Parts: sequence; structure tokens; C-alpha cells
Amino acid sequence: MTLQATHVLDRSVTLAAGDVDLFTYVYRPDTPVLESPKPYLHPIRTLGGRLVSLFRPHDHVWHKGIAWSLPHVGEHNFWGGPTYVHGKFYVQLENNGSATHREMTALSVTGDRAELGHTLDWTSQAGAPVIAERRSLAAQVLDEATWALVFDTEMTNVSGGTLAFGSPTTKGRENAGYGGLFWRGPRSFTNGIIQSPAGAGGDELRGTRAEWFGFRGRHDETGDHSTIVVVDAASNPQHPPQWFARSEDFACLCPAPFFSEEVELPDGESLRFRYAVVIADGDRGEEGTGLLAKQGRAALA
Repeated sequence: MTLQATHVLDRSVTLAAGDVDLFTYVYRPDTPVLESPKPYLHPIRTLGGRLVSLFRPHDHVWHKGIAWSLPHVGEHNFWGGPTYVHGKFYVQLENNGSATHREMTALSVTGDRAELGHTLDWTSQAGAPVIAERRSLAAQVLDEATWALVFDTEMTNVSGGTLAFGSPTTKGRENAGYGGLFWRGPRSFTNGIIQSPAGAGGDELRGTRAEWFGFRGRHDETGDHSTIVVVDAASNPQHPPQWFARSEDFACLCPAPFFSEEVELPDGESLRFRYAVVIADGDRGEEGTGLLAKQGRAALA
């Protein structure tokens, strides 16, 4: 299946397969400062055209489809909204940083595969440099009902001092270790099935360490099912990660490398993370979701 990219200069790239827009990657958004502006993917669809992402939900307006979001980077909040402060819960501070697009370094489509690369500057709310990032996205059609996105990021500390990457859990809030590559699913996916390599379940799987996690959800209007699987690369720091996953209140998946332990990055040094996100039509069941994870591992190879 041939892919086609449409580039709205200085704004976004949309990738289509036939008459279905698989995703729009908004690399220069108009996000309010208090939501920590950063690039995001939304809308995201299956090859069958089913929407599998949610944008700016009223309960957490900083959730935007799929985004690389980090709540605790030193004193900075690159997640959005208030910051968790132990003993005070969430407090709105003047620390909402931004990840700002600098340059598009690659954009190509060859048959059933597309690649995009760019550089970003992460700055504090006051405008001071914090991180320089090199990022790439690669999308590929795997079969008639499945496609995969490979997300690759390398972050270099340019702040002038050591940065500690953490989460609300590392700051004292139990089982709230979110941060990293974060997917927010449609409202209709609420109370769907969280799938781990060890079996299917719900919110009780949050905090589990695993190479991959999946989510099996159902759509309103049609009653159709879709499945999302996120695979953590074996080379990633803290692999296999603990997973921040929810189903009861809303659908989300996040392989969280800083869930319960901070990672320090000295000035001038870099961290690199790679993930495969497999997006499929239908509910493949436990065995079939495991096969999607294998496809994701192959995409990372």
C-alpha cells in the first residue's frame, strides 16, 4: 500500500495510506504555555480509518494523541499543567517548558514506508536552554490491517548542569510514574482491555515491568475494535520499563523509563530512546496482540 505525505510548511506533516490519513504530526503547535507546548501526533487512525487518539480532553488538556512528554526534568515540567509537589499535591508553578521545532532534517516516502526527521530546542518557561533533541519518525505498512510507527529520540543536556529525569512517583506520589512516550486513547476505549505479555487485565497492571504493553479498545457508533501495542527497544535505558497504563478512567499507555527511579543526565551528555507503536484494526485477542508485539520488535530491528 503506497503512502503519501502532505507537508504544511512550518506546521505539520500528514501521512496517508490510500484515502485514509494515518496521522498528522503537528511539529509546531499553537499550544498554550501552561500546557507545555511540544509536537504531537493527532489524529491517529488505523488503516481501516478508525480513530485511535484523543486531543486535549477536558480532564487533562495537556494530553494530545501521542507525544513525548516529561513531567519532571530537573525543575522543569515538559508534561503540561501543574507540577506534583509532595505534601501539596499538584501546584501550578512557573515551570512549564516548551519543546520547539528548530529544523526539518528529513522527509521522504518510498512505497509503503515514510521517514521524518527534525531537531528541537527544549527551553524553560523563562526561555533558558535545557535540552537539544534530534528526533525521527518512521512509518510502515505491515499488512492490510496493520501499520507501525517507530519513534526515535536523542536528548542532549545543554542546561549547564546535571538534569534529573523523574516522575510524580519519584517525587512521592505512589503508582503515578508517568512520563515518556504517552498515548491517550478515545473516550470509547474507557474500560477496555490492557494487554501485557503475561495476560490481559486492567489498571492493576500499572507499574508492571514488561517489554511491551497493548490496549484492546472498541469504538462508538460502529462497535468495531482496534488494538494499540507499544514496544520498548531493548537498548533503552531502564529496559524493560515499568508501564503507566489506565483503563478505568480513560485509556492510556506509557512505557515510563523514570517511573520509580530518577535518571541523572550530566551536562553535555545524551539519552536515546526508541519505540515501536503498532496500530491494528480489530481485537486480536491475547495471542494475536502478542503477534503484533513481534511485528513491533521487527520494526525496531
